[in-house]
Amino acid sequence: MVWKLDKSRPLCPQIYEHICVRIACGELNPNERISSVREVALQAGVNPNTVQKAFEGLEQSGLIYSVRGSGWYVADNRETAEGIVKTLIRSKTAAFVKDMQGYGMSLDDIKKHIEEW
Repeated sequence: MVWKLDKSRPLCPQIYEHICVRIACGELNPNERISSVREVALQAGVNPNTVQKAFEGLEQSGLIYSVRGSGWYVADNRETAEGIVKTLIRSKTAAFVKDMQGYGMSLDDIKKHIEEW
């Protein structure tokens, strides 16, 4: 698993989002074992407590579950992951538009720049 974390943002939500996206796009399938807290911490270069907190959030959201002595597994709840990702996309898009409007750009200007990009 490749981890591209933005050190200027809190790490726990980024780990949560990354795994959520992988579930939503079908990269992680129901009942598939995922990397352990320690494995993810090593791969991502973060404290295991940060990963544990992200996993607990994913479990509370119904996206993963733990089997004592065996590890963490993907729950059969892809629709929830897709909904969370849609909410993230809307939030990030709204923040981007607000930033661009702060530069004096209209929605039409923003659309034009995106299409040219």
